[in-house]
Amino acid sequence: MDDTDGDRTGRSPFGEETTPAIRRIEDASAPESTVPDVEALTGDPQTLEPAIQGVWVIQSAISAAVLGIIAAVIFSVVSPGGAWVGGVVFAVAAGLGIVFSLLKYRIWMYQVRDDSLYLRRGVLTRVNTVAPYVRIQHVDTRRGPVERVFGLATTVVYTAGSRGADVSIPGLTPERADDLQTRLKHLAIAAEGDDAV
Repeated sequence: MDDTDGDRTGRSPFGEETTPAIRRIEDASAPESTVPDVEALTGDPQTLEPAIQGVWVIQSAISAAVLGIIAAVIFSVVSPGGAWVGGVVFAVAAGLGIVFSLLKYRIWMYQVRDDSLYLRRGVLTRVNTVAPYVRIQHVDTRRGPVERVFGLATTVVYTAGSRGADVSIPGLTPERADDLQTRLKHLAIAAEGDDAV
């Protein structure tokens, strides 16, 4: 080994000699441009798109119709001419579903914070959820048939240790859902890097 070899080598954190190419790779492993600006990815509390109320009303009307049909069948078997009870059950259930949808919309809120995704929802039972970015495994954007009619999408966040989707944020435009998916991905990567340090 000549003297020039000693000038071109360095020491790794483990005391091993490294070549200049390895040092360049180690130095370039976390370039400044790839580290996301966490503050730029966070934001103020956000509400859902108003059109989600229509989706929820349709879903509750379908449930009310099923209940009405079941009630009509049962009461027509129990007493002849009792099928009208199904109509009453449908009307009451549909009315409650509309009120519930309006109240649910007023309460629903989410916020992309520095260290976690925060959600507030629930009418009868208020639910506050905090999903730390370090636990996020992947994020999906989903659009069901009724959502597509209303031009909406749902962002679904899967976290470590869960059996399914821990967090679903409905009532977003496809653009907002895609943007949220990208932001959560970058924040999860940043959190994973911070946790590893």
